[in-house]
Amino acid sequence: MFLNYEYMVQTFFLCLKAVPVTINITFVSFVIAFVPALGIALCRIKKINVIAVPGKLYVSFIRGTPIVLHILVVYSLIPSFLSSFFKVMDFSINVFNLNPILYAYIVFSLNSIATLSEIFRSALITVNRGQYEAGLSVGLTGWQTFMRIIFPQAAVSAIPNICTFIVTLIKNTSLAFMMTVKDITAVAKIEASYGYNYIESYIDIFFVYIIVCASVQFLFRCIEKKLFFCGIKGVQDVSSKKCS
Repeated sequence: MFLNYEYMVQTFFLCLKAVPVTINITFVSFVIAFVPALGIALCRIKKINVIAVPGKLYVSFIRGTPIVLHILVVYSLIPSFLSSFFKVMDFSINVFNLNPILYAYIVFSLNSIATLSEIFRSALITVNRGQYEAGLSVGLTGWQTFMRIIFPQAAVSAIPNICTFIVTLIKNTSLAFMMTVKDITAVAKIEASYGYNYIESYIDIFFVYIIVCASVQFLFRCIEKKLFFCGIKGVQDVSSKKCS
């Protein structure tokens, strides 16, 4: 088997140009999912059943169904349904003209909410209840105690799992090509279709994702060290106030 190395080099740099699209989908999905996921996690811990019960069912449903199915529903069924609905209502709205990246945001945000809520919940549970009581005993409000003591410590526990989640999300965005989004995978497949250089394209995708994911893991290691020292400092501040 002979590989077309000239093609591989050319396609590799074309794939690198598509990295911002992949990072964009990952970042936007994470930002959109952050608050709902944290809300579901807190409600489940506090046993606020109005949100906790539906949240638990939602998490179970999303985690128990493949992301490919979510893509088919969001990108194929929902637009078709909305198009038929708008025609009946005599609305001149063409849902098929929407930027396909919007569908990617929806699909990956919905998935991210479920996974992040479990990450946040497990991280918050690891913080000793006494930390919260200590914060209240030195005059901090519940919100101040959460933001200055509970959240920094929970963040340290959550960072490794968030890192794993982000890396997984980056890899899952390779399915965005099913929604005609020109991400890393889509660019490589399009280039390969011209000369049937699929093996070379897959090798390029392999190396591009390794570079991106390794960079993300390095970034999170730096964040983890920073948060660790911040969390320790927050606990020490509260302990010193309590002793005084």
